Amino acid sequence: MNEKRIIELKKHFYHGLVENTMPFWIKNGIDREYGGYYTTVDRQGVPISSHKNIWIHGRFIWLLSRLYSVVEPRKEWLDLASHGIDFMRKYAFNDNGRMNFTVDREGEPVRIRRYLFTEVFAIMGFAEYYRASGDPEALKTALNILKLINDLKDNPGVLEPKYNPDTFPSRGHSMAMIQINMFQVLREAHPEGDYTSMIDQAIDEVLTFFVKPDEKALLEAVATDGSIIRDLPEGRCINPGHSIETAWFLMEEGKYREDRTLIEKALKILDWSLERGWDPEYGGLFSFVDLDGFQPVQIEWDMKYWWSHNESIYATLLAYSLTGDSRYEKWFEKIHAWSEDHFPDHKFGEWFGYLHRDGSIAMDIKASGWKGPFHLPRQQLNCYRLLDEMSRNVSTIKLNN
Repeated sequence: MNEKRIIELKKHFYHGLVENTMPFWIKNGIDREYGGYYTTVDRQGVPISSHKNIWIHGRFIWLLSRLYSVVEPRKEWLDLASHGIDFMRKYAFNDNGRMNFTVDREGEPVRIRRYLFTEVFAIMGFAEYYRASGDPEALKTALNILKLINDLKDNPGVLEPKYNPDTFPSRGHSMAMIQINMFQVLREAHPEGDYTSMIDQAIDEVLTFFVKPDEKALLEAVATDGSIIRDLPEGRCINPGHSIETAWFLMEEGKYREDRTLIEKALKILDWSLERGWDPEYGGLFSFVDLDGFQPVQIEWDMKYWWSHNESIYATLLAYSLTGDSRYEKWFEKIHAWSEDHFPDHKFGEWFGYLHRDGSIAMDIKASGWKGPFHLPRQQLNCYRLLDEMSRNVSTIKLNN
């Protein structure tokens, strides 16, 4: 990648983030009457549900706070992060210490889920807000939530399991992978803590149980001992987007530690996932594929989701920056070009989230309670910062040295 292309891409991602994506969410995503953020809006940004998903609040707070810390200390960004923090402090937590998944517009609880992803993203939001604002109570809250997660993990049976452990004993990839990133955020925001050892545990779980080098796959679910559950679709499920997201978490950790071995393991996961996930007929990444080539059982298996393309754009750019291998440059350009051709909404801003296999729009809402201000702006932010690093010729690990 020559210097001209690096500068061009750097401007592209900065413009997309600061002049398109963030203005869309700042204009349409803030509930200035009751507090917090709208988490379901239509194509133009008009709220179409008064319910608010709390995990989106954690994500948006993380984004706003990180922008303030690493891009520019804009008062508006920090003020809007504070706006979300205030709402979270009032309404996100219930009497037993768990977090609400959904509340109504005024903050009354609607739904609690057995998953801990709301708690994970709350930790990331409160920790990043602490870094930006210096508010010690924000860090205290993040650490209290972490203690809750650890207590729940250490006491099997407290949380209702997804499957009956007597008839389908299994473990899932998602919690381990997202904890890698959660602890990376905590380590950067609170360097006094011992988060690297916690990252080690999460990485070990991913690599020991879910990564299958002989199969060239990272699986979403395995038996409790890590063996493949081959007679069930759940046991053969590969989610290319998740696998690629995991790969760049691992690459970032390898870069931080200057650990070539870890980077090489991450690159293999990236390679397998791109090869399995790319649609050779229409382009773009499948949402799900089957380990053994059977028809995936998920109805949306062949849809093209925004977030998996966001993760892949950054992962391939990061892989190229770490290796100098032109294969990753080609993958980056291919995924970036396909995404730019299909996802952006040139009329109202931001990206469409859900496409049919052929790239046509399946639904045009901009926030669904799942889609929100996270994957796209995080990708734009990460790409911008990495390209800035590349443009300044900051030394990177070269595996071929």
